[in-house]
Amino acid sequence: MRVAEVVGRVLAAHGVRHVFGVVGSGNFHVTNALVAAGAQLVPAAHEGGAASMADGYARTSGSVGVLSVHQGPGITNALTGITEAAKSRTPMLVLAPEATVPTSNFFIDLPAVTVALGAVFRTVRAEHAVADVSSAYRTAAEGATVVLGLPLDVQAVQVPPWSGPIPPGRTDAQPVPDVEPLIAALRAARRPVFIAGRGARAAREPLIRLADGCDALLAVSAAAKGLFVGDPWYLDVSGGFATPLAAELIAGADLVVAWGSSLNMWTTRHGRLISPSAVVVRVDREPAGSEPHPRVDVQVRGDVGRIADATARRLAAEPGQDRPVGGQRTPELRSRIAAAGRWRDVSYPDDSVAGAQGRIDPRTMSVALDDLLPAQRTVAVDSGNFMGYPSMFLSVPDVAGFCFTQAFQSIGLGLASALGAAVARPDRLTVAALGDGGFLMSSAELVTATRLGLPLLVVVYNDAAYGAEVHHFGPDGHPLDVVRFPDTDLAAIARGYGCAAVTVRTVEDLAPVREWLAGPRSRPMLIDAKVTSERGSWWLEEAFRGH
Repeated sequence: MRVAEVVGRVLAAHGVRHVFGVVGSGNFHVTNALVAAGAQLVPAAHEGGAASMADGYARTSGSVGVLSVHQGPGITNALTGITEAAKSRTPMLVLAPEATVPTSNFFIDLPAVTVALGAVFRTVRAEHAVADVSSAYRTAAEGATVVLGLPLDVQAVQVPPWSGPIPPGRTDAQPVPDVEPLIAALRAARRPVFIAGRGARAAREPLIRLADGCDALLAVSAAAKGLFVGDPWYLDVSGGFATPLAAELIAGADLVVAWGSSLNMWTTRHGRLISPSAVVVRVDREPAGSEPHPRVDVQVRGDVGRIADATARRLAAEPGQDRPVGGQRTPELRSRIAAAGRWRDVSYPDDSVAGAQGRIDPRTMSVALDDLLPAQRTVAVDSGNFMGYPSMFLSVPDVAGFCFTQAFQSIGLGLASALGAAVARPDRLTVAALGDGGFLMSSAELVTATRLGLPLLVVVYNDAAYGAEVHHFGPDGHPLDVVRFPDTDLAAIARGYGCAAVTVRTVEDLAPVREWLAGPRSRPMLIDAKVTSERGSWWLEEAFRGH
């Protein structure tokens, strides 16, 4: 048995059921071994798309996303998607064939490239293939993006046949750290707010129990949107996406506890959202000093769910040590959150322009679409000026229903990450929300969407420009010709790939979407939404204040 076959069998034994990639000579045998062992290959049009598919799959399914690419250019084509995954701590394993001879056309310094991206590098040795693959997979499963080097000469080595079992991993449980400083802060606070981030996505129940026990309000970073859906004290997203009410309440907090959140500039509006007098506590697996926020008063390092659970138990066990009387969870505040806790409940002037060549306000279009879509949905959002509209005006049923690839701020990843999410949750309608620039960068993956026949709705907020640059530089009088483009018939492009498509300038133009939603959804549908662009989105205006 070749080492390449051992690699595939070991990964299948670990539970890998989907692998995303583009197959070439270097990854042909390992990919076939995975498929023969029961995994499904999802072939992408481009390695960059395959990387984002594996990322979106991992975020939505909660399991390790696996990417298989060719050596050399297969790796370099996938670098942006791998970087996004690494910065997001996505559990992802990259099967990276490696030409180790420097004179090879395919040679790159793979370990150095991996380190430069912020990912973890591992390699497979013929005599330790089973252990090496298992170790790489487990490292990924713990919350890392791992590039597994598969040297071409090692892949071809013949080794004894393997069919299991998987070697055992580490079983040593980490003790719960000292939570006394956190408990003291919670007992002293009168207006605590929890901000949960990507590292808290699996900790909904213990965080809600703890919040209930200490009168805290609940908010999230954008990466954890949906985590507390259904809780009456949920403020939705903190930071640039925050509603006026959420911003008011977070700014008024005397204690902010960041659970698995880095409190970066987006989550804190460049630090201005958190009161200078508030105590800031950060609970995360990452070490102290890794947080971008300039002031963290208390750092508790460890698993968010375990720490929240232990803290809630301690508070419940010591009723004589309750927090001061006069908490913030009043009936009046609950009513305010119910009435103004979502952006669609905040009034705005509709900027839609009527006429044959009219344009629709992106807020109006998003609200109308939100009313049409089934509740069980996954929303995947690309980067750009537009992204606040689908992120905040399209609701999601839970934290798994929101896929937000923004750690690297690259446009062009949203369509492929939506495809990965759709593979992970075919029981839900997946909505890919894109700008026109990002769509045109990635439109080749529509052939993958059509081939798979997934329930996918692609919504393009089309302002015929790189909108972020228009609104960043336009107010200063700079020429904008290099970032504005002739309007493109994106619906026609989608039809060419075999999708259903519609051009939307008014709410009434969404009628074909209603018909598509009522049907079998056997092929994707694209909405080319001609949106107004006279003003920048509110979140981008907020972001520019920090530049």
